[in-house]
Amino acid sequence: MEIIRGLHNLSRQENGCVATIGNFDGVHSGHQHILTQLNKTAQNRQLASIVIIFEPQPQEFFAPKCAPARLTRFRDKAEVIADCGIDKLLVIHFNSSFCQLSADDFVKMILVEKLGIKYLQVGDDFQFGKDRGGNFKTLQKSGGEFGFEVENTPTFSIENKRVSSTRIRQALEAGDMELTRTLLKRPYWMSGHIQHGAKRGRTIGFPTANVPLHRKTPAVFGVFAVKLWGRDLGVCKNNLSDALEKQGSDKQGINGIANIGYRPTVDGKKGLLEVHLFDFDGDLYGKLVHVDFLHKIRDEIKFDSFEILKQQILNDVAEAKKYFASA
Repeated sequence: MEIIRGLHNLSRQENGCVATIGNFDGVHSGHQHILTQLNKTAQNRQLASIVIIFEPQPQEFFAPKCAPARLTRFRDKAEVIADCGIDKLLVIHFNSSFCQLSADDFVKMILVEKLGIKYLQVGDDFQFGKDRGGNFKTLQKSGGEFGFEVENTPTFSIENKRVSSTRIRQALEAGDMELTRTLLKRPYWMSGHIQHGAKRGRTIGFPTANVPLHRKTPAVFGVFAVKLWGRDLGVCKNNLSDALEKQGSDKQGINGIANIGYRPTVDGKKGLLEVHLFDFDGDLYGKLVHVDFLHKIRDEIKFDSFEILKQQILNDVAEAKKYFASA
């Protein structure tokens, strides 16, 4: 998949395209359904499929303090969109200048002149342009004028409830990882490069692989049974790839336990994902890894001493191993 960062890097799509616009936070099962339909349309019309997203997301720009926690960082979002078979991802920088673009100019300058849009799929509640002056009806009118088709994004439901990023955040907050997995059609995961930490875990017998979150607020907090894996064994090689190979495949991963949060016992200031792996002592520093969150054990809490923390971790590890034994 080609990633086009910014309108200034967008060359005119001479042959036109089919496209959809949205946040696609989490790229959940509803999003995947949309992208599958978009791909079918693209193949039938022999055109490129393009997903258009904004960075930052509009709500993060207008109300950063009230914006919901992201389910996925940009890199993870792009990876899942690529896995859905999309040809191109257009990332529009959402800033004060772009906000001044009228709905009519957005259609003419971007959709028509740059993309040569032939088919556009958006929700019927979609609003765009300066002061949110454009909507689904605006696009339908413009489609008639410029010769492109506009179709409403179908509602996708599971258990008679609409699948949405909000519903997934609620499931994560409740620690319902099974429902989360159902809504996403995969485990909830985060990725990142392992970095050096304070190495406090080693002092109590639980060394951890530390993954910086690079986000203001994570969508999950607490202690979880997890699997760590390296999707690209060219990146995650040596000891990690050896361990993964012994366990069957890279997607099977290595079992472990993780804490995600602010580490109140040591007065942590930045969010961090700390993963303790079972039966593994290789060097992971600098490696790109994915961490699947499979089962929530407890919330993150502050302990009065490292000795009490150590005892709790022993209990957490026992519960995690019990989960893996029964899975």
